[in-house]
Amino acid sequence: MQDELFESDEAEDSDSTGSGDRSNPLESGKGRPVSMPLAARMRPRNLDEYVGQQHILGEGKLLRRAVEADRFTSLIFYGPPGVGKTSLAELIALRTDSRFINLSGVESNVAEIRKATEAARQFQRTRNEITTLFVDEIHRFNKSQQDVLLPHIERGTVRFIGATTHNPYFYINSPLVSRSQVFQLEPLTEEDLATLLHSSVNDTERGFGKKPLRLEKDAAKHLVTMCDGDARKLLTSFELAVLTTEADPDTGEILIDLEVAEDSIQRKTVVYDADGDAHHDTISAFIKSMRGCDPDAALYWLAKMLYAGEDARFIARRIVIAASEDVGMADSNALRVAVAAQQAVEFIGMPEARITLAHATVYMATAPKSNRAYVGINAALKDVAEGRTLAVPAHLRTKTRKRIARDSEAVAPEDTEYRYGHDYEEGYVPQAYLPEGRVYYEPSQNGLEKRVAERLEHWRLLFEEDAKKSGGSAD
Repeated sequence: MQDELFESDEAEDSDSTGSGDRSNPLESGKGRPVSMPLAARMRPRNLDEYVGQQHILGEGKLLRRAVEADRFTSLIFYGPPGVGKTSLAELIALRTDSRFINLSGVESNVAEIRKATEAARQFQRTRNEITTLFVDEIHRFNKSQQDVLLPHIERGTVRFIGATTHNPYFYINSPLVSRSQVFQLEPLTEEDLATLLHSSVNDTERGFGKKPLRLEKDAAKHLVTMCDGDARKLLTSFELAVLTTEADPDTGEILIDLEVAEDSIQRKTVVYDADGDAHHDTISAFIKSMRGCDPDAALYWLAKMLYAGEDARFIARRIVIAASEDVGMADSNALRVAVAAQQAVEFIGMPEARITLAHATVYMATAPKSNRAYVGINAALKDVAEGRTLAVPAHLRTKTRKRIARDSEAVAPEDTEYRYGHDYEEGYVPQAYLPEGRVYYEPSQNGLEKRVAERLEHWRLLFEEDAKKSGGSAD
């Protein structure tokens, strides 16, 4: 397990924009002052301590190669709060041995931007030093403020790194985006957060390693699960739990149990083990409630899963399956709704994705039901698996010159002629597509499938009439 990490989007320890000192916020040796919040103290001091974002920082990945080779100009990081945007910018400044200046998109104005860039120009001219200019919440800058940065980025006066919780392609000026490499940071995984929590418990310099502290397993799991991939939220809640819990008068031990963890993060736990019976029972109840046409029950089980931290993508996949398995041909629009919901979940993420999931859940629960297509494919697969395979009829085979010559000798010409359905009225012509009269799909009378049943019955009657006229059988 890796050691300490904290990823933050705000720079609590930033110094002035135009200082003549090298203003790198990281310290190479001892930890930060204990008066600072745990979230700030536990920030990583090098790339090896940085946990998460392996899709861009793993060995051989583009960003890591660019940083280690010191070959980049401008970067934009975007992602939800607490995933490491500011910490990553600080680490890059340290790794590339450059000055670090921090501006805020909320607080800084044009005058401060110009002051920072002028200081960077002076250090470049007099000391040949590079300045990394980090702008947090860059999307809060208006167009004029963003445009002030452009000439300095183009001349190489500063190395620009921007951080935003908004999609930069929509919220940042195109000229600035086009001059930058954009990297999306993802919410931290539970494994990443557990690593960070473990470090904060045991670190004797920056964490609580010197305190007689005991963190129970279920309390740790609750904190990790309920912080929604946000490292700052995790450490702030954990610090609050430690600082507000009285030590045992006899042993001096500070016990962080589940009740304390729930109070510190202001969310109660629910019985829901991610890989145990509670998980499987809840998702089973959810699916069966949709199948049973009970939108109220389906919404309750959906809420329980979301509150417990279930992956929204997992829930979306189950809804897509239900759209075909349980609704099926009775309302084929259900599959469109389900797939659209799955795509929306990927696009917007939680917590807003709960709205889309609820929409799709209610649609599945209230839609007419039919599993006839599901039953049909299972029956056909069983026939194939048990060896009841059939040869492709001659008139349905791909026509090649050799095959035409061979078939013409063995089969009567009228038996090998394929009739193109669109050449006939209604786009249908009676024609056998299986050498035997096997039936795998029997439509129900539910919803829109009732129309399918009527249409299919009409075609089957035409097929039987044609068979009688030709002296054959419908089979």
